Amino acid sequence: MASNRLTDRKVSTAAPDAAEYLLADGDGLYLRVRPTGKDWLFKYSLGGKRPKMGLGPYPDVSLERARKKAQEARSIVAEGHDPMVAREAKAIEERAQAAALANRHTVRTLFTLWLDMELGKSRKDAGAEIKRAFEKDVLPTFGDMYVEEMRRRHVMQVLDKVKERGVTRYANQLLQYLRQMFQFAGVREIVAADPTFGIKRRDVGGAELERTRTLSEDEILDLVAKLPDSGLLPSTQAALWAILATCCRVGEITRARWEDIDFKASTWTIRAENAKNGRAHLVHLSNFAREQFQKLEDMSVDKTWLFPGISGDCHMDTKALQKQFKDRQRTTKLKGRSKDTGTLVLTGGPWTAHDLRRTGATMMGELGIRPDVIDRCLNHIGGDKLRKTYQRQEMLMERQAAFAVLGDRLSLLARGRLETVVLGQFPRAA
Repeated sequence: MASNRLTDRKVSTAAPDAAEYLLADGDGLYLRVRPTGKDWLFKYSLGGKRPKMGLGPYPDVSLERARKKAQEARSIVAEGHDPMVAREAKAIEERAQAAALANRHTVRTLFTLWLDMELGKSRKDAGAEIKRAFEKDVLPTFGDMYVEEMRRRHVMQVLDKVKERGVTRYANQLLQYLRQMFQFAGVREIVAADPTFGIKRRDVGGAELERTRTLSEDEILDLVAKLPDSGLLPSTQAALWAILATCCRVGEITRARWEDIDFKASTWTIRAENAKNGRAHLVHLSNFAREQFQKLEDMSVDKTWLFPGISGDCHMDTKALQKQFKDRQRTTKLKGRSKDTGTLVLTGGPWTAHDLRRTGATMMGELGIRPDVIDRCLNHIGGDKLRKTYQRQEMLMERQAAFAVLGDRLSLLARGRLETVVLGQFPRAA
């Protein structure tokens, strides 16, 4: 039988005829000779049928290679499976693997994709804050690692280093950012598993206590006495008083434009894009608050921004005011920062720009203003869904009176006087 098997010479010299014909090599392998060319076939029996399986054209597939393919197919048949089905399944898997490799992402390229597709559109700062965090603590170490290789230990390596710096709240935030990025990747099947899964806040920064710090009136008087020697710019001092008098967020005042201030009507409109809840907010300026904005205008050299940035074409960094306040509460000076350390330390402990907003709201309550009015002054929507749907009154008269009462009290304190403010008739909604 061996003499009947094909040879390379027989295969190469087999001449085409008017009709196709087969040359047997044995064990189900055939060379098919057609008028248009030659190819290999493998015939086998399975389930009462005798299918024919193509093994490729000659000379692309040599006689030796055809015999190896036929042997592989015979092994599959011997196990009771169809080699053509097995071949198609393998092809599908190979195509999937090729597609996965073509779409393979490093942590850096995944972050860039997330930034472009989601963060840049969904966040007011276009993802600038998260970008700074990743560029500082994630990308230098794991930026070039393929995302499917990231494991929990790698995530914890990043977060443990952050935790060592003592910034536990930031560590919690960074965990949340990483989780959001890998969830973005999971939805798009860029990764099969989320390496942040199972990591809890207790493993990172721990539970965050709600901050309740407010400045007492004695501390405000102390602040009045210390501000002249604090080294704070006059514009920063005016901003401090403006935050107290309007109960605004620090990001709202640093992003404010002069066209938002109406000195004639004594109002400031906080734009929707600057408000945390995305809802435009009207602030009535008390005489005291108006004085602070007037001081800022008198000092201003920019026609657009109350607090222009260094480049002049944008507002200042929203964290700049807080950095100035914090520097003056430190015990030691940081390199390249203010030398006026310790000048604004208060008896109640460290305070922040946001604590000024909370202090203003607390003072309103102590001065007899209703909680629902205070909520409106703070631009808090609050309440249950049904109440928000049906109770849309803006309480403009009450808000104006509330800001006026707060302004009167702050005016007394700013002059170094601690007296009782007598409230007038508080207007009620019609």
